[in-house]
Amino acid sequence: MWQKPYPTGACLGMGSITINDIIAASHSFVARHLAPGSVAVDATAGNGNDTVFLAQQVGSSGIVHAFDIQEIALKNTRALLEQHGLARRVMLHGVNHRTIAQVVTGPVQAVMFNLGYLPGGDKEIKTRRESSLEALHGCLGLLAPGGIISVVTYSGHAGGKEEEDQVATWCQGLDARCYTAMGFSLQNKPNRPPKLWLVKTKNC
Repeated sequence: MWQKPYPTGACLGMGSITINDIIAASHSFVARHLAPGSVAVDATAGNGNDTVFLAQQVGSSGIVHAFDIQEIALKNTRALLEQHGLARRVMLHGVNHRTIAQVVTGPVQAVMFNLGYLPGGDKEIKTRRESSLEALHGCLGLLAPGGIISVVTYSGHAGGKEEEDQVATWCQGLDARCYTAMGFSLQNKPNRPPKLWLVKTKNC
């Protein structure tokens, strides 16, 4: 599996990687697994930042599938893609991410989840642990050998801690012969900072 070298920066014991925050960390890890022509999934399009990042990585010959149930999220994502000239690289799907495995044909090299609610949107509309776990399980079956899933979780809103705990339990239960799973958290930041979870497939 082709992989980019880690950019220089702070050492995490598995190569040098630049980390300013959890989102930057997720981008740094995922970027290593994408090349022109790759297929990637943004399971939670939101305002489009991860979608744009993925579209930049897969190049003009690749494709990104972006999912969100909110029309405002799809509108914001579409506008950001057009602003960057990347709209042709992305297919937007206005359905729940629990249906990803039914919509996308694998293999895919990377899947990104950014759980919680839409920044600047209705906080009552948010991801749910049941549908998120179903989505994660479905995406696992789509991954190419050496592919990666990144999940950013937030525990500060109602239901967020339970969803984060379920993601942690799911990662811990994966077969170590076939998957590498790890979690990262900010240790010196107050107010329940987000956490990053990574799952990578092995050749098994």
